[in-house]
Amino acid sequence: MCAPKVALAPLLAVWMGFGPQPKVVMALLVCFFPVVLSVASGLTSTPPELVELARSLDTPRWQTFVKIRFPGALPQIFVGLKVAMPPASVGAVIGEFSAGDAGLGFVIVQAGGSADTALAFAAIGLPGVMTIGLFYALVLAERLLLPWVRETTAIR
Repeated sequence: MCAPKVALAPLLAVWMGFGPQPKVVMALLVCFFPVVLSVASGLTSTPPELVELARSLDTPRWQTFVKIRFPGALPQIFVGLKVAMPPASVGAVIGEFSAGDAGLGFVIVQAGGSADTALAFAAIGLPGVMTIGLFYALVLAERLLLPWVRETTAIR
């Protein structure tokens, strides 16, 4: 989509109201493409030898996907999720700027309007801290769910 996603936030508020829906949609719009591109890249980077082996053994396509393609794509999928994490939090705050009746974006707008700079800076810094925490939670989940990645790569 060529339109700046920030410009879509007020339209989402008009279309969906002032509940959590426009915030969620805004976060999804911002992080959609990094995740989709990494999933596509991961699914196409499956070693062709493994796919040929499955084909030669008459393995059904769904089983080839579940047992070979998807596990092979998981490292790339986690990369996409890690790349999309910061823009998703930014998208949520942008959604709260225009459609929020609560949340950090709403607090930033209210603090700016009342010249409470300390509250505004605290509300601006908190999404960054939350994003860092969520990023490392995702790294931990990757280490727990994909133990073979650390053994087969140079990353330790």
